[in-house]
This record gives sequence, C-alpha cells and structure tokens, in this order.
Amino acid sequence: MARLRELYKKKIVHELMKRLKYENIMEVPRLDKIVINIGVSAAKEDIKVLDEAVEELAAITGQKPIVTRAKKSISNFKLRKGMPIGCKVTLHGIMMYEFLDRLINVTAPRVRDFRGISPDGFDGQGNYNLGIQEHIIFPEINIDKVGKIKGMNVSIVTTAKNRDEAYELLSLFGMPFRKEG
Repeated sequence: MARLRELYKKKIVHELMKRLKYENIMEVPRLDKIVINIGVSAAKEDIKVLDEAVEELAAITGQKPIVTRAKKSISNFKLRKGMPIGCKVTLHGIMMYEFLDRLINVTAPRVRDFRGISPDGFDGQGNYNLGIQEHIIFPEINIDKVGKIKGMNVSIVTTAKNRDEAYELLSLFGMPFRKEG
C-alpha cells in the first residue's frame, strides 16, 4: 500500500474528523484524482517536441499520457481544429498517492529558492492547482536528454466542499504551503 494512503487511513481521517467536527467518517474529504497536463505550443511546427513531452510525462507518472488536441481553430495562433497541442495523465488510486508522495517529499524541495508552495491555488470547490515551470525538477527526468524545458500543471481534485477543508487535507498530507505574513 502507498505510504500516504496508509497515513490517510490511520491518522489523517481521525485528525480531520476532530478539526472539522464531522460526525460520520464518510464526510471526511479525500483525494479523488490528480491530473497532470503539459501544453506544448511548439508541437505546431515540430511534432517531435510533443513526442518528447509524452515520453517525459510517462516517465514522471508511470502511466501513458493521452495527446490532447485543439477543440477549435484559432487563426491568430495558427492553430487548426484537431492539431495536437499537449498531453495529460489522470492518476487514481495507488499511482495518485505515489505521485503526491514524490511531489511533496522529493520534487518540491528540489525547486531553486524553494520557500513553500503558494496557498492561492485553490478554487471554490476544494481543488488545488499547482503550476510547475520546469519539469526537470522531477528525478525521473534525465537532464542531458531534454531538448526543451517544459512547464506543467498539476490539478489535485478532492472531495472537499470548500477551500478550507481542502487546505486542511493537503496540509495534513505534508504539502509545504508557504506561510503568509
């Protein structure tokens, strides 16, 4: 079993029930899925950049990404409907907990001048979005073979009803949020 999943079942559930004053264990928020997305605008000219992004995202997540395509044509961006413009992976279950564990404990501290993750990435429904500017912070990526540094978006979807519940859940998982003030 994944380390964070075990932590969730043994400690976090009981801690959240105390902090948020829940009566029923089914009310406690939990992780639903994690979606990792890489947008590759350079794929319009060179499809090899997209192939490289797919390969690297598969190495980071351990799961084969799907290629996302443009939904409509935009002439200002020289984009046609159906052109490949990125790739994404949706993680569930053990893979999701393993990725979150690596993100919190290995990857985040590798960021240059790391002072914590911004607590501003929550939406109103209890989900958290994290933008990563350099994908080379993941230890699975061989820096010598990287052609171009890419950014990525990590969306952590929870069953929390609001921002505060999601913040409590992720902070109990060990997410290193930056202290404001």
